[in-house]
Amino acid sequence: MTSGTTIRVARAGDRPGVEQVIRAAFGAEGPGHGDEVVGLWRELDESGLVRISLVAVVDDEVVGHVGVSHAWLDARRALVDVLLLSPLSVLPAHQAHGIGTTLIKAAVAAGEQTGKPAMVLEGSPFYYGRRGFDRGSTHGIVAPSDRTPDAAFQAALFGSWEEWMTGRVVYPDVWWRHDAAGLRDPALAQLEEKFRDL
Repeated sequence: MTSGTTIRVARAGDRPGVEQVIRAAFGAEGPGHGDEVVGLWRELDESGLVRISLVAVVDDEVVGHVGVSHAWLDARRALVDVLLLSPLSVLPAHQAHGIGTTLIKAAVAAGEQTGKPAMVLEGSPFYYGRRGFDRGSTHGIVAPSDRTPDAAFQAALFGSWEEWMTGRVVYPDVWWRHDAAGLRDPALAQLEEKFRDL
């Protein structure tokens, strides 16, 4: 990680910096571009759904951010509160220096402290699979949309998880309003091909 980097809880005054990081990390074009992700994150925050928001700071500048919000696991016995990690963002100039990995580690540690049984995410198994997550379906945890390749829907289980906690994850409606659950073609087809043999 870049020397002098601090990971801490996001403060109200960090919002412009967080939004700048998200925009830069997700880019200006294509599905899930920066402005779309900023809009999603704002609505999650304004709806009271954010559970964890951490920033990476270098020389008083926000250079990375990870957000964790509320979701449910629709288990047969009960509806279970779980955590959803998204978005993870690092300024392009600070990528590949371990900041993203450190933010994930901090988010997972904070998530376990909430007492919730699991944290889920949609993302590359090549990246998150080396950072404490594995395929959710291995544990009977299913993505909320069939537009998420099975290999890309991942979970980290915590000490309060029990074997009966299996089923489909349910995202709050803000994710559907932003069409942010899973992917649509052609990006979906490309990922399915990439993950086909996993």
